[in-house]
Amino acid sequence: MTSPLQQKIRISGPSVVTANRTRDGVVIYRTASQGWSVELSDAAIVRTADDARKLLAESAADDLGAIGAYIAPVEISNQGTVAPGNLRERIRQQGVTFPLRLSA
Repeated sequence: MTSPLQQKIRISGPSVVTANRTRDGVVIYRTASQGWSVELSDAAIVRTADDARKLLAESAADDLGAIGAYIAPVEISNQGTVAPGNLRERIRQQGVTFPLRLSA
Protein backbone atom coordinates (compact mmCIF):
# COMPACT_ATOMS: atom_id res chain seq x y z
CA MET A 1 0.00 0.00 0.00
CA THR A 2 1.36 3.43 -0.89
CA SER A 3 0.93 6.43 1.32
CA PRO A 4 -0.72 9.59 -0.04
CA LEU A 5 2.70 11.25 0.02
CA GLN A 6 4.11 8.59 -2.32
CA GLN A 7 1.36 9.06 -4.87
CA LYS A 8 1.73 11.51 -7.74
CA ILE A 9 0.50 14.96 -6.88
CA ARG A 10 -0.97 16.97 -9.74
CA ILE A 11 -1.96 20.57 -9.32
CA SER A 12 -3.80 22.52 -12.01
CA GLY A 13 -3.99 25.79 -10.08
CA PRO A 14 -3.66 27.32 -6.62
CA SER A 15 -4.27 24.80 -3.86
CA VAL A 16 -4.21 24.42 -0.08
CA VAL A 17 -3.76 21.59 2.41
CA THR A 18 -6.95 20.94 4.32
CA ALA A 19 -8.07 18.44 6.97
CA ASN A 20 -10.63 18.06 9.71
CA ARG A 21 -9.94 18.88 13.32
CA THR A 22 -9.99 15.74 15.45
CA ARG A 23 -11.81 17.19 18.45
CA ASP A 24 -14.92 18.38 16.57
CA GLY A 25 -14.58 17.59 12.85
CA VAL A 26 -14.36 21.26 11.79
CA VAL A 27 -12.63 21.97 8.47
CA ILE A 28 -9.14 23.40 8.98
CA TYR A 29 -6.40 24.68 6.66
CA ARG A 30 -2.61 24.48 6.92
CA THR A 31 -0.97 27.87 7.38
CA ALA A 32 2.45 29.11 6.25
CA SER A 33 3.46 29.35 9.92
CA GLN A 34 3.13 25.55 10.27
CA GLY A 35 -0.16 25.69 12.12
CA TRP A 36 -3.83 25.11 11.39
CA SER A 37 -6.62 27.67 10.97
CA VAL A 38 -10.37 27.46 10.49
CA GLU A 39 -10.10 30.43 8.10
CA LEU A 40 -9.39 29.64 4.44
CA SER A 41 -7.91 33.14 4.11
CA ASP A 42 -5.11 32.06 6.51
CA ALA A 43 -4.15 29.01 4.42
CA ALA A 44 -0.77 28.67 2.73
CA ILE A 45 -1.36 28.71 -1.03
CA VAL A 46 0.73 26.33 -3.13
CA ARG A 47 1.05 26.46 -6.91
CA THR A 48 3.41 23.59 -7.72
CA ALA A 49 3.35 19.88 -6.99
CA ASP A 50 6.67 20.13 -5.14
CA ASP A 51 5.36 22.87 -2.83
CA ALA A 52 2.15 20.91 -2.27
CA ARG A 53 4.10 17.77 -1.44
CA LYS A 54 6.24 19.66 1.09
CA LEU A 55 3.24 21.27 2.79
CA LEU A 56 1.37 17.96 2.91
CA ALA A 57 4.42 16.17 4.35
CA GLU A 58 4.81 18.89 6.97
CA SER A 59 1.16 18.59 7.96
CA ALA A 60 1.39 14.79 8.14
CA ALA A 61 4.44 15.04 10.41
CA ASP A 62 2.55 17.47 12.65
CA ASP A 63 -0.88 15.84 12.57
CA LEU A 64 -1.72 16.70 16.15
CA GLY A 65 -5.29 17.88 16.08
CA ALA A 66 -5.90 17.13 12.39
CA ILE A 67 -6.97 14.06 10.47
CA GLY A 68 -7.07 13.18 6.79
CA ALA A 69 -4.96 16.01 5.37
CA TYR A 70 -5.10 16.37 1.59
CA ILE A 71 -4.61 18.96 -1.14
CA ALA A 72 -7.64 20.88 -2.34
CA PRO A 73 -8.04 23.45 -5.14
CA VAL A 74 -8.89 27.06 -4.40
CA GLU A 75 -9.90 30.05 -6.49
CA ILE A 76 -8.36 33.47 -5.95
CA SER A 77 -10.37 36.47 -7.10
CA ASN A 78 -8.85 39.58 -8.65
CA GLN A 79 -9.25 41.21 -5.23
CA GLY A 80 -7.24 38.41 -3.59
CA THR A 81 -10.16 36.68 -1.89
CA VAL A 82 -9.61 32.92 -1.55
CA ALA A 83 -12.57 30.56 -2.04
CA PRO A 84 -12.94 26.79 -2.34
CA GLY A 85 -12.14 25.65 -5.87
CA ASN A 86 -14.81 23.00 -6.33
CA LEU A 87 -18.28 22.02 -5.13
CA ARG A 88 -17.04 19.39 -2.68
CA GLU A 89 -14.85 21.92 -0.88
CA ARG A 90 -17.61 24.55 -0.85
CA ILE A 91 -19.89 22.02 0.85
CA ARG A 92 -17.18 21.04 3.36
CA GLN A 93 -16.56 24.68 4.23
CA GLN A 94 -20.27 25.32 4.84
CA GLY A 95 -20.49 22.48 7.37
CA VAL A 96 -23.70 20.70 8.22
CA THR A 97 -26.52 22.27 6.21
CA PHE A 98 -29.44 20.48 7.81
CA PRO A 99 -30.53 20.24 11.44
CA LEU A 100 -29.45 17.12 13.29
CA ARG A 101 -31.91 15.51 15.64
CA LEU A 102 -30.61 15.21 19.13
CA SER A 103 -31.82 12.28 21.15
CA ALA A 104 -33.61 13.21 24.34
